[in-house]
Amino acid sequence: MQSITNIATQINTDPNTLLLSLFFGIIPSFLWLLFWLREDKEDPEPRGLIFLTFLSGMLAVILVLPIQRFINNIFYDENTLLILWVASEEFLKLVAVFAVAISVRHIKKPVGFPIYFMAGGLGFAALENALFLAYPIGINDPTVGLLTGNLRFLGATLLHSVASGMMGLMLGLAFFQNKFIKIIALLFGLFIAIALHTAFNFFIMKSAGGEVLKVFGFLWVVTIISMLVFEKLRRMRESLYMKNVVIHGPVNELLLRR
Repeated sequence: MQSITNIATQINTDPNTLLLSLFFGIIPSFLWLLFWLREDKEDPEPRGLIFLTFLSGMLAVILVLPIQRFINNIFYDENTLLILWVASEEFLKLVAVFAVAISVRHIKKPVGFPIYFMAGGLGFAALENALFLAYPIGINDPTVGLLTGNLRFLGATLLHSVASGMMGLMLGLAFFQNKFIKIIALLFGLFIAIALHTAFNFFIMKSAGGEVLKVFGFLWVVTIISMLVFEKLRRMRESLYMKNVVIHGPVNELLLRR
């Protein structure tokens, strides 16, 4: 069982290796980001702000390294370490999104929240992918590198997107509720993100052969559910327009009113 900190200590610091790792690490995240952005074609969020949120998610990887190193020095039980590693990652992704997207008070529709949270999660996954790819690329092992890249595209990258997206989906569902309900929704989303991320990592470590496919299948089921909730958020806005309810004002009015 390895945390990001453990992986970071093994990477080759050769500039060419780092650039290749970063390039191939970003590709899966970029493809998933394009997919989610296609779902937000009507009145889309500013692409520049989404890009900054993506970069903020990448920065969260750097910030999580000393935290996980501290956790490694305090705790030794594998299950405890797994939960705390995941909790530190999900919490910092939450901070990353709030620091950039939420702080500018721009979000005007329910579906905006999952878009930014998924962007932050994918940014985190991009740099994490690069760290995991740096070792096989550094030792010139294309087979391991290809296998690692494919598994992270199908699993880890999607996991980070969906786990972070849970926080955004919960906020979106509470879009028109009072401040207390929004806080509860966000905390519940964080709990779901940590639980999903922990369960995925736990079963991946314990599984072998065909069992791994079942774990990936579970993740895809959760992804489909997320897509359905995402669609519900889009229809929330459409139904409001049909009822002549005008959505206006910055996110601070929506988050802090009542």
